[in-house]
Amino acid sequence: MPASAVRIVEVGPRDGLQNIKEPITTATKVELIQRLERTGLRTIELTSIVSPRAIPQLSDCQDVLSGQSVKRLQADPDRRFPVLVPNLKGLDIAIRYGVREVAVFVSATEGFSRANINCSVGEGIQRARCVAEKAAQYGIAVRGYVSCIFADPYDGPTEPSAVLHAARALLGMGCYEVSLGDTLGVGTPSKVHSLVTYLVENDIPIDQLAGHFHDTYGQGASNVWQAYQCGMRVFDSSVSGLGGCPFAPGAKGNVATEDLVYMFDNAGVETGVDLSRLVETGTWISETLSRKNASRAQKEIYHVYRTYSGVDHP
Repeated sequence: MPASAVRIVEVGPRDGLQNIKEPITTATKVELIQRLERTGLRTIELTSIVSPRAIPQLSDCQDVLSGQSVKRLQADPDRRFPVLVPNLKGLDIAIRYGVREVAVFVSATEGFSRANINCSVGEGIQRARCVAEKAAQYGIAVRGYVSCIFADPYDGPTEPSAVLHAARALLGMGCYEVSLGDTLGVGTPSKVHSLVTYLVENDIPIDQLAGHFHDTYGQGASNVWQAYQCGMRVFDSSVSGLGGCPFAPGAKGNVATEDLVYMFDNAGVETGVDLSRLVETGTWISETLSRKNASRAQKEIYHVYRTYSGVDHP
């Protein structure tokens, strides 16, 4: 893609839904994936293969993956449909369903690691390494996540060296890309600049980093723009700002995909995403789930497109 273009990783079907307590039908999840794919998004995280006790909302992960429509989407060689897997058992299930890409995650901090996956940072890295090594044997691409890059809800501020340690470990085990997660949404542009600069100065390639910013304090889009100015070109987001983490009390949803596409479109940066269709999708899922749409740009964009373009995508 052009040097100035960005790739948006849509995490709504997984990260966006996992914290919602009310049951969501499998059919709704599959339709959300289909609608997102029709917007032109090239990477969509489908689900997570986790224990139903840990994340009840994703207990139908195998039903999502076994559907014919999702299988057809995954057959497209030009798109990525990662599935988050916490352990080898999850990877084995992913292999069974023909998943071509998985994601592994580690925490930069001890408190969140123990709350989230019930082990130390070192143990979490080793668990992820086992998944990555076996995935490689099956030709499955692996993406990595680092949680709590700025702060931990249990331990407080995160040392940049801890983020560096986690990022190095993920790249060393074969992850093609590491997504830096501001799990609590406490980041600011100055913090983003400082951390990204520190990582690059310590030999972490900028083209193997992605930004995953939550919008707890309304800084999500600003943080994305700052990371873009630092040279980052891949960003995670969630349609209508869905999201939150069950193990990070108080954390709000991900930065809204609509807001990022609007921001980049107006800056002349290519996203490959149809904004009008994306807004329709965000409106649909918000209404379906009876939840407020957290996209700041959505209301005006929706009005403008409906009034002036005559576009009303299904």
